[in-house]
Order: sequence, then structure tokens, then C-alpha cells
Amino acid sequence: MTRFRKTLALFGALLLGSTSLAISARAGEHDGQQLYPLLSYRTGPYASSGIPQWAGIRDYITYVNDVQGGVDGVKIFVQECETAYTLERGFECYERYKNGYDGAPVAILMGTSSGFDVAASEKIRADKVPLVTNAGGREDAVDGSVFPYQFPLLFDYWTESSIVIDYIAKQLGGYDKLKGQKIATVYHDSGYGRDTIEPLATLAKKYGFEDIEIPVPHPGEQQQAQWQQIKQQGVDWVFFRAWGVMTPVGIKTAARVGFPADHIIGDIWSGSEEDVRPAGAAAKGYLAVSVFPSGTDFKISQTLKKDVIDGGKGDLKDQSKFGSVYYNAGLVTAIIYTEALRAGHKKFGNHPLTSEQGQWALEHLDITPQRIAELGATGLLSPLQVTPTDHEGNPAAKIVQWDGKDWQAKTDWLNGDRALFHDAIYAKAAAYAKEKNLAPREASTN
Repeated sequence: MTRFRKTLALFGALLLGSTSLAISARAGEHDGQQLYPLLSYRTGPYASSGIPQWAGIRDYITYVNDVQGGVDGVKIFVQECETAYTLERGFECYERYKNGYDGAPVAILMGTSSGFDVAASEKIRADKVPLVTNAGGREDAVDGSVFPYQFPLLFDYWTESSIVIDYIAKQLGGYDKLKGQKIATVYHDSGYGRDTIEPLATLAKKYGFEDIEIPVPHPGEQQQAQWQQIKQQGVDWVFFRAWGVMTPVGIKTAARVGFPADHIIGDIWSGSEEDVRPAGAAAKGYLAVSVFPSGTDFKISQTLKKDVIDGGKGDLKDQSKFGSVYYNAGLVTAIIYTEALRAGHKKFGNHPLTSEQGQWALEHLDITPQRIAELGATGLLSPLQVTPTDHEGNPAAKIVQWDGKDWQAKTDWLNGDRALFHDAIYAKAAAYAKEKNLAPREASTN
């Protein structure tokens, strides 16, 4: 037995040595390329929302690399790492790729989890790795003077709250009609779900509606009690802040208790095809907030169809999801990423950017309506201008409605009442800075 163990140990050492030599021989294989660490979740309870997103990201990057020759000549190397939407595996993937891979440096980490965004705050500050969380993340990270490496671009849940209340007010005939209305928020009982409690309390105080908060434990497969409560209390409207399986379960349960779908407004992560199709006829009329409009009529969608998907280079196995909400969410993510690289190239030259240069690029990102038109993304992406002190840009969303087959836009881009929450959000950032004993940052403006 002892001899066997020695032989096994020697074999292991030789194997480890040969593996190390192989890795050494490959080192630098991706010199001259920019690393995109894709922290995916193709498994787990939220896989159905993740898989189309990664396809949108990968397909656009394939187009940029193969058709355009890279971003200003710099190819993007995607290295995917499965997280199953867990923090532990998310951090494992982050540690694996935060310093680059095979010669390709990381300029920007595009986050895929609001939970990770919050949990990683101190870690990414220490590592100085800029983290983007499109339409999610911690709202106080809008303040770039306190959170120099976090970018909750495009949208935040506080703004979403005001857009929902604004839409309801317009359906009633004015803000004065909100007084006495019963508006319930049915939310995923997590940091993400609880994020709108404070802004809704502010809105209720201002407009006089009754704010009813109803949590649903993860993953949300049982909601009978919550929707019975809604029916019994005579709720007029529901703001549905669900995620994953919780959404179709909630829509079907609402129908069973007799609550109308056209008085339920889903969160941006509760308004995809994957959310409504499993609910069947019960979902017809259901409303949602949309940051990533669905459809394939956008010029960039047609370009990807011709140059990537029809050529067999696409990542999407289920072609029915092409142009879906989550596919387009990935497409928007990839567009923002590549446009940030372009901003960095204008300042630092056409070469792979470091994380320090990536941070500068994000703080000077300006995607104008004209540039959106050039990209073929008019109607898909709202204008985005980031500054060193405002790490969100210009938050905007549409209200859409499911007609039983497709999502139909009920509004154009809406900006919400961001000014109402400005002081509260920046006060939260200041409180965080005080708690962590962080000195004010002098942000670069050149």
C-alpha cells in the first residue's frame, strides 16, 4: 500500500508538472486581446433568464470580432465562468479572472447579479476593478465620488418605482387621483426585492396612496397567501418585483384569485417572454417596465441575423429566443461594453485597456442618440451619459404590455422623478462613506 501511494504521488507530481508546462507554454496566447469575463448562470433556478443574455452578449462580440475586426482593431476574448447565480461561485469566478487571463487584461467587469454587485463593493474597491451592473446593483453607487469602481448604468429601482407610480397616475387621470388608491408591491424577499421599499414610502407620502408591501420567499413557487391578501384588502394595482419562476407563478395565482393582469406591473426582471409564456392565457394584458425592448426589427438585430446567426456562429440554441427581452438585454450589455472600450481607446490608444483605463472610459462614456443610430440600436438603447460623479447616466424605461404573443410598447422612454430621490440616494452614499471611513475622491474630469 505504501509503495502504491508513493507511485501515485510520483504520478501526480509528474502530471502536475506536465500541466504546469502546458499552461506555461500557453501563457500569453491572448496577448493583444481584451478579456471579457462572463460570469454566467446557465444552471440553477434563473438559467432561463441567463442563457438568452449570454447569447446576446456573445453574438454581438462575435460580430465585432469577426466582421469589424475587433473594437478599433482590438479583439475581445470571452472567458465564461459558471456561477449558478450564487455569490460563492461568483466570487470564485471573479478571483480567477480579475487580473486577466493568458495575456488578455480585464478593463471592465460586466456584472450579472445585483447581489454580487452589493457584496463585492469593498473587494472591487481594493482591487480597483470597475464593475458595471446594467439596470441593477446598489442605487447609492450612482455617487461616483464614493463608489469609484461601481457603475449601476441605465436604470435603478428607485427610478423604476416613480415610473410605475407615474404610469398608474396617468391611467387614473392625474396624480391627484392617486390619493386613497391601494398599491401593493409583491416582492422577491431579497436585497433586490426590498430595494423599492424606501422610495415607495416616499412616493406614498407625497401622493397619498396606501403603500402595501408583501414579501414572497425565494424562489416564489408558493404565492396563494399573498394574492389572497391582495384580493381581501381590495388592492387596486400591484407592482410585481419578481424574479425567475416567481413571475409566472404569481401571474397564474393572480388569475386564480380574480386579480386582473392589466393592473399588475412587473419589474424589469419580471417582463420577459420567459416570464409570461409559462403563465399562458393568464398573462394576457400583463404590464411590465422595460429597459431592454424586445423585437428583431432593430437594424443591429438584422445585422446579427445575417452576419452571425445565419452563418452558424450564434450562441443561441433556441432560435425562438432571438430578439427576446433577455437576448436584447445581453445585446445592450455588449454594446455598452464595446462603446466604453472605444471611449478608452480615444484617450489611451487602440490597445487592450487596463482596469484603471477602463474606469476612466466608463466615467467618460457618452452614447448619444446619433451614435445609437449609427449602431443600428435606435429604440433598443436609451441615450447614456456617465460622469465621474454620476455613475448611472440617464435612467429610462418603457412600459410594455403582453398581448398573448408579443410585447407591445405602451409608452416611449420614461425618465421618472429622479430628482425626488437625488438627495436620499446621495445621503445613503455619504453614510456608507462615513461608515467605511472613506475619504472623498477627487474624480478626474479630463
